[in-house]
Amino acid sequence: MNLNPRIGLTFDGDCEAAFKFYERCLNGKIEFMLRWGESPIADDAPAEWREKILHARLIIGDTELLGGDVRPYESPRGFSLLISPNDAAEAERIFHALAENGTVLMPLQETFWSPRFGCVRDRFGISWTINYEGAAKT
Repeated sequence: MNLNPRIGLTFDGDCEAAFKFYERCLNGKIEFMLRWGESPIADDAPAEWREKILHARLIIGDTELLGGDVRPYESPRGFSLLISPNDAAEAERIFHALAENGTVLMPLQETFWSPRFGCVRDRFGISWTINYEGAAKT
């Protein structure tokens, strides 16, 4: 058996802004974005939600990130998305981009297992862990 979790993030009306932000920060590509008002269930959406995103798909490398604006909305908690950059400079770039208008939970720093490790909650309330797996200094 294989387990391949598909990550689906929920938002309270700002999925489009979040996915455009992630596309830029993570060098991804938005492959699909469907608005509530364009969907077969458009009549079920409140008028003010017709322009909100029912379903979005962002491709980052070999990973698919899904998301949408949902009702009722609950703030995400109890998880973080792990990014393992290929080098320390990319770890720095990604961390600082995600931290823009967000909250640094643990500054990006050297640890005993990683030359660059840090945690941030972005401006959309999504938690990220950056872990560059290069050799740490001993």
